[in-house]
Amino acid sequence: MSKLNCLIFISGNGSNLKNIIKNIDSGFLNNVRIHEVLSDNPSAKGLKYAEENHISVKIINEKYNYDNISLDINKNNINLIILAGYMKILPKDFVNNHDGKIINLHPSLLPRYKGLNTHQQAIQSGDSIHGASVHFVTDELDDGPVFIQGLVEIKESDTAVTLKEKVQEIEYQILPIAIRWISEKLVEKNGNSFKFRGVLETEPIKYL
Repeated sequence: MSKLNCLIFISGNGSNLKNIIKNIDSGFLNNVRIHEVLSDNPSAKGLKYAEENHISVKIINEKYNYDNISLDINKNNINLIILAGYMKILPKDFVNNHDGKIINLHPSLLPRYKGLNTHQQAIQSGDSIHGASVHFVTDELDDGPVFIQGLVEIKESDTAVTLKEKVQEIEYQILPIAIRWISEKLVEKNGNSFKFRGVLETEPIKYL
Protein backbone atom coordinates (compact mmCIF):
# COMPACT_ATOMS: atom_id res chain seq x y z
CA MET A 1 0.00 0.00 0.00
CA SER A 2 1.39 3.41 -0.96
CA LYS A 3 1.78 5.96 1.79
CA LEU A 4 -0.74 8.72 2.42
CA ASN A 5 0.98 11.85 1.08
CA CYS A 6 0.07 14.88 3.22
CA LEU A 7 0.34 18.65 3.26
CA ILE A 8 0.07 20.29 6.68
CA PHE A 9 -1.00 23.91 7.10
CA ILE A 10 0.00 25.74 10.29
CA SER A 11 0.04 29.30 11.60
CA GLY A 12 1.87 29.09 14.92
CA ASN A 13 3.89 26.81 17.18
CA GLY A 14 2.93 23.67 15.31
CA SER A 15 2.23 21.57 18.41
CA ASN A 16 -0.12 19.31 16.44
CA LEU A 17 2.47 19.07 13.66
CA LYS A 18 4.98 17.88 16.26
CA ASN A 19 2.46 15.33 17.48
CA ILE A 20 1.86 14.03 13.95
CA ILE A 21 5.61 13.63 13.42
CA LYS A 22 5.86 11.84 16.78
CA ASN A 23 3.12 9.42 15.71
CA ILE A 24 4.84 8.78 12.37
CA ASP A 25 8.13 8.07 14.15
CA SER A 26 6.43 5.75 16.67
CA GLY A 27 4.83 3.72 13.88
CA PHE A 28 1.23 4.60 14.72
CA LEU A 29 1.09 6.49 11.41
CA ASN A 30 3.44 4.17 9.58
CA ASN A 31 1.48 4.57 6.34
CA VAL A 32 1.74 8.39 6.35
CA ARG A 33 4.36 10.80 5.04
CA ILE A 34 4.45 14.59 5.27
CA HIS A 35 5.29 16.01 1.87
CA GLU A 36 5.46 19.63 3.00
CA VAL A 37 4.44 22.11 5.68
CA LEU A 38 2.84 25.39 4.58
CA SER A 39 2.18 28.54 6.59
CA ASP A 40 0.77 32.01 6.14
CA ASN A 41 3.10 33.16 8.94
CA PRO A 42 6.84 33.32 8.11
CA SER A 43 7.59 33.48 11.87
CA ALA A 44 5.61 30.35 12.75
CA LYS A 45 7.79 28.28 15.08
CA GLY A 46 6.42 25.09 13.58
CA LEU A 47 8.28 25.82 10.33
CA LYS A 48 11.63 25.57 12.09
CA TYR A 49 10.57 22.30 13.70
CA ALA A 50 9.59 20.92 10.29
CA GLU A 51 12.96 21.88 8.81
CA GLU A 52 14.75 20.27 11.76
CA ASN A 53 12.90 17.08 10.81
CA HIS A 54 13.97 17.40 7.15
CA ILE A 55 10.50 18.38 5.93
CA SER A 56 10.20 20.98 3.18
CA VAL A 57 8.39 24.23 4.08
CA LYS A 58 6.80 27.02 2.06
CA ILE A 59 5.27 30.40 2.95
CA ILE A 60 1.87 31.24 1.49
CA ASN A 61 1.95 34.77 0.03
CA GLU A 62 1.30 36.69 -3.18
CA LYS A 63 4.08 34.85 -4.99
CA TYR A 64 3.11 31.41 -3.71
CA ASN A 65 -0.68 31.48 -3.56
CA TYR A 66 -3.46 28.91 -3.46
CA ASP A 67 -3.38 28.45 -7.24
CA ASN A 68 0.29 27.48 -6.95
CA ILE A 69 -0.54 25.15 -4.07
CA SER A 70 -3.24 23.44 -6.15
CA LEU A 71 -0.75 22.86 -8.97
CA ASP A 72 1.69 21.31 -6.49
CA ILE A 73 -1.07 19.15 -4.98
CA ASN A 74 -1.82 17.66 -8.39
CA LYS A 75 1.84 17.40 -9.40
CA ASN A 76 2.89 15.62 -6.19
CA ASN A 77 -0.18 13.39 -5.78
CA ILE A 78 -1.17 14.83 -2.41
CA ASN A 79 -3.85 12.66 -0.80
CA LEU A 80 -4.66 14.71 2.30
CA ILE A 81 -4.47 18.35 3.40
CA ILE A 82 -4.42 18.81 7.18
CA LEU A 83 -5.29 22.15 8.77
CA ALA A 84 -3.55 21.93 12.14
CA GLY A 85 -3.88 25.31 13.80
CA TYR A 86 -4.19 27.16 10.51
CA MET A 87 -5.87 30.50 11.20
CA LYS A 88 -6.67 31.68 7.69
CA ILE A 89 -9.90 30.95 5.83
CA LEU A 90 -9.23 28.96 2.66
CA PRO A 91 -10.57 30.33 -0.65
CA LYS A 92 -13.83 28.65 -1.70
CA ASP A 93 -12.43 27.61 -5.08
CA PHE A 94 -9.49 25.90 -3.39
CA VAL A 95 -11.78 24.00 -1.01
CA ASN A 96 -14.17 22.93 -3.75
CA ASN A 97 -11.32 21.81 -6.02
CA HIS A 98 -10.03 19.51 -3.27
CA ASP A 99 -13.35 18.39 -1.82
CA GLY A 100 -12.96 15.39 0.48
CA LYS A 101 -9.18 15.86 0.77
CA ILE A 102 -9.09 18.59 3.43
CA ILE A 103 -9.56 18.03 7.17
CA ASN A 104 -9.52 20.58 9.97
CA LEU A 105 -8.88 20.25 13.69
CA HIS A 106 -11.16 22.62 15.64
CA PRO A 107 -11.09 23.23 19.42
CA SER A 108 -14.78 22.72 20.19
CA LEU A 109 -17.53 20.16 19.86
CA LEU A 110 -18.85 21.35 16.53
CA PRO A 111 -21.35 22.64 15.58
CA ARG A 112 -21.00 24.51 18.89
CA TYR A 113 -18.61 27.46 18.95
CA LYS A 114 -17.36 27.94 15.43
CA GLY A 115 -14.59 30.48 15.04
CA LEU A 116 -12.38 31.79 17.87
CA ASN A 117 -12.41 31.89 21.69
CA THR A 118 -14.13 28.54 21.96
CA HIS A 119 -12.94 27.73 25.49
CA GLN A 120 -14.19 30.98 26.96
CA GLN A 121 -17.51 30.54 25.18
CA ALA A 122 -17.94 27.04 26.60
CA ILE A 123 -17.28 28.28 30.15
CA GLN A 124 -19.56 31.30 29.81
CA SER A 125 -22.35 29.08 28.47
CA GLY A 126 -22.14 26.87 31.54
CA ASP A 127 -21.22 23.74 29.56
CA SER A 128 -20.11 20.66 31.48
CA ILE A 129 -18.46 19.03 28.44
CA HIS A 130 -16.13 20.56 25.87
CA GLY A 131 -13.63 19.11 23.44
CA ALA A 132 -12.22 19.05 19.93
CA SER A 133 -13.46 17.96 16.51
CA VAL A 134 -11.91 16.77 13.27
CA HIS A 135 -14.06 17.43 10.21
CA PHE A 136 -13.92 17.44 6.45
CA VAL A 137 -13.68 21.04 5.25
CA THR A 138 -16.34 22.74 3.14
CA ASP A 139 -16.50 26.32 1.91
CA GLU A 140 -18.33 27.42 5.09
CA LEU A 141 -16.32 28.35 8.20
CA ASP A 142 -15.78 25.37 10.55
CA ASP A 143 -18.46 23.47 8.69
CA GLY A 144 -18.45 20.08 7.03
CA PRO A 145 -18.94 16.51 8.29
CA VAL A 146 -17.42 15.98 11.74
CA PHE A 147 -16.21 12.38 11.95
CA ILE A 148 -14.37 12.24 15.28
CA GLN A 149 -14.62 14.22 18.52
CA GLY A 150 -12.68 14.08 21.76
CA LEU A 151 -14.52 15.07 24.94
CA VAL A 152 -13.22 16.68 28.14
CA GLU A 153 -15.01 17.60 31.36
CA ILE A 154 -15.31 21.25 32.38
CA LYS A 155 -14.82 21.72 36.12
CA GLU A 156 -15.91 24.74 38.14
CA SER A 157 -12.26 25.64 38.69
CA ASP A 158 -11.46 25.67 34.96
CA THR A 159 -10.44 28.86 33.20
CA ALA A 160 -10.05 29.40 29.47
CA VAL A 161 -6.33 28.64 29.94
CA THR A 162 -6.75 25.34 31.81
CA LEU A 163 -9.53 24.26 29.49
CA LYS A 164 -7.34 24.97 26.47
CA GLU A 165 -4.67 22.68 27.95
CA LYS A 166 -7.21 19.89 28.42
CA VAL A 167 -8.49 20.27 24.88
CA GLN A 168 -4.97 20.24 23.45
CA GLU A 169 -4.35 16.89 25.12
CA ILE A 170 -7.46 15.40 23.51
CA GLU A 171 -6.44 16.97 20.16
CA TYR A 172 -3.17 15.06 20.37
CA GLN A 173 -5.21 11.85 20.61
CA ILE A 174 -7.91 12.34 17.99
CA LEU A 175 -5.98 13.95 15.11
CA PRO A 176 -3.58 11.00 14.66
CA ILE A 177 -6.55 8.62 14.83
CA ALA A 178 -8.36 10.65 12.16
CA ILE A 179 -5.29 10.61 9.90
CA ARG A 180 -4.79 6.87 10.42
CA TRP A 181 -8.42 6.15 9.52
CA ILE A 182 -7.98 8.06 6.28
CA SER A 183 -4.67 6.31 5.53
CA GLU A 184 -6.43 2.96 6.00
CA LYS A 185 -9.40 4.11 3.89
CA LEU A 186 -11.78 3.58 6.80
CA VAL A 187 -13.39 7.02 6.59
CA GLU A 188 -14.39 9.21 3.66
CA LYS A 189 -16.50 12.29 3.02
CA ASN A 190 -19.91 11.53 1.54
CA GLY A 191 -21.76 14.71 0.64
CA ASN A 192 -22.76 16.41 3.89
CA SER A 193 -21.98 13.30 5.91
CA PHE A 194 -19.28 10.65 6.04
CA LYS A 195 -18.84 6.92 5.70
CA PHE A 196 -16.96 4.83 8.25
CA ARG A 197 -16.03 1.31 7.16
CA GLY A 198 -18.40 1.80 4.23
CA VAL A 199 -21.40 2.66 6.42
CA LEU A 200 -23.04 6.09 6.20
CA GLU A 201 -22.88 7.80 9.61
CA THR A 202 -24.90 10.69 11.00
CA GLU A 203 -22.99 11.32 14.24
CA PRO A 204 -19.24 11.70 14.87
CA ILE A 205 -17.38 8.94 16.67
CA LYS A 206 -16.60 10.18 20.19
CA TYR A 207 -13.55 9.60 22.39
CA LEU A 208 -13.41 10.36 26.12
